[in-house]
Amino acid sequence: MTIIKNREKIMALIKRAAINHNRGSQSIQLLAVSKTWPSEQIRQLASAGQHDFGENYLQEALIKIEQLQDLNLTWHFIGPIQSNKTKDIAQHFDWVHSVDRTKIAQRLSKQRPEDLPSYECMHTSKY
Repeated sequence: MTIIKNREKIMALIKRAAINHNRGSQSIQLLAVSKTWPSEQIRQLASAGQHDFGENYLQEALIKIEQLQDLNLTWHFIGPIQSNKTKDIAQHFDWVHSVDRTKIAQRLSKQRPEDLPSYECMHTSKY
């Protein structure tokens, strides 16, 4: 099964779950975890409509972000964060899902370039 077929299958499951829970399928976002996948496959998935990608290996992610900069992708950092990596994360990722210490949040905020939107705090709640 190809990566695009896998996405189609998952999107069908999301649509069905949304209907079952009286939600619009547009209110549910699929985050494709792209760690260990080559840039060519990410490019294929983007052409099929996937634009949000999660990475937790910073060095690997930075290479992909560079190689795929011509696409309008949204990058999510989903792994543990070491203090010495906050600058690269702040400069290259749209979302950060794994802040576990105030120190990390402060460093990300301080090191976020002024020309990029600030990181917003998101609270999870049951719907």
